Amino acid sequence: MSTEPEHGTAASAHPASAGAVRVVGIGCSAGGLEALDAFFTHVPADSKLAYVVVQHLDPTHASRLPELLQRMTALHVAEVLDGVLVQPGCVYVIPPNKDLALRSGHLHLSAPTAPRGLRLAVDFFLNSLALDQGEQATAVLLSGMGSDGVQGLRAIHLAGGLVAVQDPASAQSDSMPASAIAAGVADIVARPEDLAHRISEPRDEGSGVVPDAPGRTGTNQPPLARITSLLRERGGNDFSLYKPSTLVRRIERRMAVQGIPSIAEYAGHLRENPNELDLLFKEMLIGVTQFFRDPVVWETLRTELFPELLARHPQGHHFRAWVPACSTGEEAYTLAMVFSEAVAAFARAPQAQPAPHARYTLQVYATDLDPDAIDKARKGLYPKSIAADVGPERLVRHFLEDETGYRLTKAVRDRVIFAPQNIIQDPPFTKLDLLSCRNLLIYFRPELQAKLFPLFHYALNRDGLLLLGSAETVGNFSYLFAPVKSQDHCFRRLDATPLPRQLLFPATAPVPPAGDGAALPAPAETLGDLTDQLLLQGHAPAAVLVNADGDILYISGRTGRYLEPAAGKVNINLYAMARAGLAEALVGVVNKALRDMQSITLRGLKVGINGGTTVVDVTVQPLDQPGLLQGRVLVVFQSVAAPPAKRRSRKSAASAATDGLSNDLQQARDALRTLQENSQSALEELKSTNEELQSTNEELQSTNEELTTSREEMQSMNEEMQTVNAELQARVKDFTWERNDMNNLLNSTEIATIFLDGEMKLRRYTTLATQLFKLIPGDIGRPLSDLVTELDYPQLKADAHEVLRTLVFCEKQVCTRKGRWFRVRTMPYRTQDNVIDGVVSTFVNITETKALEAELRLLAPHAKRPT
Repeated sequence: MSTEPEHGTAASAHPASAGAVRVVGIGCSAGGLEALDAFFTHVPADSKLAYVVVQHLDPTHASRLPELLQRMTALHVAEVLDGVLVQPGCVYVIPPNKDLALRSGHLHLSAPTAPRGLRLAVDFFLNSLALDQGEQATAVLLSGMGSDGVQGLRAIHLAGGLVAVQDPASAQSDSMPASAIAAGVADIVARPEDLAHRISEPRDEGSGVVPDAPGRTGTNQPPLARITSLLRERGGNDFSLYKPSTLVRRIERRMAVQGIPSIAEYAGHLRENPNELDLLFKEMLIGVTQFFRDPVVWETLRTELFPELLARHPQGHHFRAWVPACSTGEEAYTLAMVFSEAVAAFARAPQAQPAPHARYTLQVYATDLDPDAIDKARKGLYPKSIAADVGPERLVRHFLEDETGYRLTKAVRDRVIFAPQNIIQDPPFTKLDLLSCRNLLIYFRPELQAKLFPLFHYALNRDGLLLLGSAETVGNFSYLFAPVKSQDHCFRRLDATPLPRQLLFPATAPVPPAGDGAALPAPAETLGDLTDQLLLQGHAPAAVLVNADGDILYISGRTGRYLEPAAGKVNINLYAMARAGLAEALVGVVNKALRDMQSITLRGLKVGINGGTTVVDVTVQPLDQPGLLQGRVLVVFQSVAAPPAKRRSRKSAASAATDGLSNDLQQARDALRTLQENSQSALEELKSTNEELQSTNEELQSTNEELTTSREEMQSMNEEMQTVNAELQARVKDFTWERNDMNNLLNSTEIATIFLDGEMKLRRYTTLATQLFKLIPGDIGRPLSDLVTELDYPQLKADAHEVLRTLVFCEKQVCTRKGRWFRVRTMPYRTQDNVIDGVVSTFVNITETKALEAELRLLAPHAKRPT
């Protein structure tokens, strides 16, 4: 099992669950303005969601992003102010040179802690969104360069939120969306305009998912039971004993992603789409885990419980611990770190009296149902966001920093062994001093919990410790475990014995209980399976399936006579587990069988068993069919009767002994020769590879030193420049329209206008000005005195100079050579910054006014005569 199948009890504490505003976090970078345009253009005007846009911005450049977004949507757009309460139907934009976080429904700004080039603003906000909103968190990742946002999306995905990513094919810069898709955290991948509709759909209404009533099977099974049956058939994992509420929430989430309205339709969809079954299985295994989660528990373990364990063993001791449902390993590694700190403090404590050479070690067995989580845990590499959980002192002590994050030191990693395991179906680890199963049992039905607690009791040593989650207790098993500190949910194993019917070791997946408790009749195929299993165990030879390296992949029958676990760390390898007499004979045989693709039989091998010997024939058969077994080897063990002892003369007995020794010697020689051949071949390959790697490494190291210093900063600056460029393009577009409007305005007034700079050179002119001046586009920048004009106005340049000097406008009536009159008005040219930068002259045609004035003058003497 994974650490938690879903977000868990913490979800109920989130504001979102109490009816607060659902917040959508939107991250983008280079090319993000176009994606935001497509997204917000399709956001409904009556949207009840709140949108927070986090884009990579130049920290030294004022952003016009809020102004640009306001033109794309009818929602209210504003730049974030520190402490603002998020409101529905609003868009909030991060300001430059700030980190943004959401806490209790309020947006908080802070100065960025990382230097320019290393800031992950999108991750920073989305992590806070996941903590604040839980299952109601929604994230949208749009066009951008780099991988910023992936860790934040993973946090939202683990919290049970919804993750939507732009289709990389529609993005100007597809690096950020592609990284999110590759990380496997994207629930929806679509174009921005489609994402706007998909995330606006209600997530908690109308699903119609109702927990099934027990008791129905087969074709009459309810949809929820059919879904658990499909999951069991697909991967062999039984979720029928999970709490119905757990199953319902995870199924509803996948239904929302697929856009399927009813659970019955979704069950049919699963039957026809095996890939969706795999995604639903992953959904069930969402693990919410972190370093030092519930710090009080780990502090109690470090300062009280571990010192008590150490004090019981003054001569030193090798402790064993098991962390089932470890997810990506944070809790297992936390346990290893706390133990090392407790040992160091115990050695310095004045009351402690360990022996001078006492040595304390810890082996942590960490298991999980999810193989992908196990693979990640083994690497021990985590993002830089863990710094907030681990703390600076532990980061220095237990981690090594690189460009991708923090990697645990080898000393910590060596204390933890990770392995896939199903806690419901597989046997437990035993002889444990500590078992940490936190925040898992709350998702199991009572009947499954009742099965696990006796197993935990059996697995622990006397006075061993059991750690449970903050919402978990031992329930009716208080006679097996006693609380150490109830508020910390730590329990000590009591020296009691569970009832025999309670202690059932996992062997096969449990069958869901019938509604009335009555036993269900066993199907015919179950009887057949049981019969085949009995025949295999009692009559078929023991065999193991191995790969080319001898790692055991499958065991059939009873192999204890031939194989035994090796001392030390768990090593499921044929060569490590083979008993004396068998290990030497098998050396190189597997590789030889694979190389020649021929079966090899070793006869009459004497194998040591509990002080005696048995004779064994071993057949090593390479496999090429079916395809799933191609490249594997089947090793079959067949015990044979020892040859009967006969009365022999001393000479014949000596001869037989000599023959036996010769056979043993020949087998040893064959094994040694095969081993030498394999070693020589491997050595030659390693030498050749090593020389190539050394040469390549020198070149790469030199190149890496040069690139590392500038890569991050160049990437950040490139993203910032693209953001600024997008804003400038939008501004140029605005200016183009403004210029068109101004030209149309000036031409519609039918007023000729020329613009002159401070040196009386032509800066611009309107179309009507060409009727008074002989102007062509090439005249821009020429002095006014060089321009040919129809005006009888030789003082035009002098008047323009006087206006520029006195800042007082000049107005005159001027005649052209063709008898037209114009009112010439010359004024100073003021910029938006109130700076005088030349003059502007307008020419208004007053010819008709002059003609009317002349007529009035002719009529004036007649008007004065008496009647």
